[in-house]
Amino acid sequence: MGRDRLRRTRLGALLGVGGLALAACASAGAASVVRPPGSPSATTTATPGAGSATLGVTPSTPTPTPSASIGKSEGTLQVLTFQGHVEYGGTSTRVNWVTPFEKESGCRVVKLDRVRTSEEMAAKLRGGTYDVVSPSPDLAGQLVAEGKVAPIDTSLVQPYKQIPKRLRELPAMQRDHKVYGIPYLWGVNQMIYEGGGQKGPEALYGAPSVAIRDTPLSIADAALVLKKTQPDLEIENPFQLTPVQLDAAVNLLTEHDGPDRVYWQDSLDVIRPFSAGTIRLAEALPYHLDLFRRAGRPVKTPARAPMTGWVDSWMLTAKPTSPNCAYEWLNWMSSADAQRAAAAWTGLAPANPEACTGRAQRMCEIYHAKDDDWLRRVFFAVRPTKDCGGQGGECTDYIDWTERWKNLVK
Repeated sequence: MGRDRLRRTRLGALLGVGGLALAACASAGAASVVRPPGSPSATTTATPGAGSATLGVTPSTPTPTPSASIGKSEGTLQVLTFQGHVEYGGTSTRVNWVTPFEKESGCRVVKLDRVRTSEEMAAKLRGGTYDVVSPSPDLAGQLVAEGKVAPIDTSLVQPYKQIPKRLRELPAMQRDHKVYGIPYLWGVNQMIYEGGGQKGPEALYGAPSVAIRDTPLSIADAALVLKKTQPDLEIENPFQLTPVQLDAAVNLLTEHDGPDRVYWQDSLDVIRPFSAGTIRLAEALPYHLDLFRRAGRPVKTPARAPMTGWVDSWMLTAKPTSPNCAYEWLNWMSSADAQRAAAAWTGLAPANPEACTGRAQRMCEIYHAKDDDWLRRVFFAVRPTKDCGGQGGECTDYIDWTERWKNLVK
């Protein structure tokens, strides 16, 4: 999330960490996880699907809008997403949810661009043509505000109502009673720790040797701690902060900053030092917690503490060349079959709970995907805005957060 998402790391690459990943891999449903914010630039342009058209194929004549029901396939589709979020068999022949879409819809994915960060995704959108895009919440808010994505007719997306209302109605998905995003994959940030006694989330900011995700939106996690420890700040939404609240959150992050702190961008950056014992506190994912526990490590997380999270979605670009194929894609990527494959591969939770079987069952269990009480503890990310998310008042925006974060981690 602006948060550039989590950089994928194959578990096989983790085997050098004292056998930790080997123990995990034996029973893991997910191959790996997470693309962190600020990870190194790397853009992959792929030509998916056996027999698919090569890049540079000129799509058919643009159609302004889709039919009342999804019309005839235009034949091609151009997709922009994050690394690992769409697989066509290029990494592993067993990991492919593009080919089934092509066979069923008659739409060939002629361009699949995959990036590591929101900044790279925004640059791709400025310089290229796409039919569908899968941004994180920080970029999604910007795209809606700038008119670069179009409202979605959810009556044409059959699995839409299978997705919980809580996720469908997040501010990152809607604006002015119009739907712009179809929830796809989601995750949460948790503090994990090893050692005696019970610790709360505030412990992450009271020691120098900790690991914190390298993203401006990690400021929200500090704000969430202050919401409890400093009620006089009157923090309501940790993603919409006044200048005073932002100062307080950054000060909390700065207080014990030093050379021993790890700002992690890759799963390896948090797994290695935690496994070696050089850090005992980390901001991590349920996937990491599960990985350590299945390897026999006594890793804990604060009980019933509030958390931040995010939902990646699929959006329709403002001027899709192939709107009918775009809607076919929205249907496929919101289906249980596609989300089951994606969740198992990324180590994130599927938005559609019907996907919580087979390969994705483990991910749904560790993310408590069907536990409403657990989900109520999650503050899902939205792009910080000057108008406090349309609620009135004077808040700081994402540019402010980015500047403060760069000053912190430089």
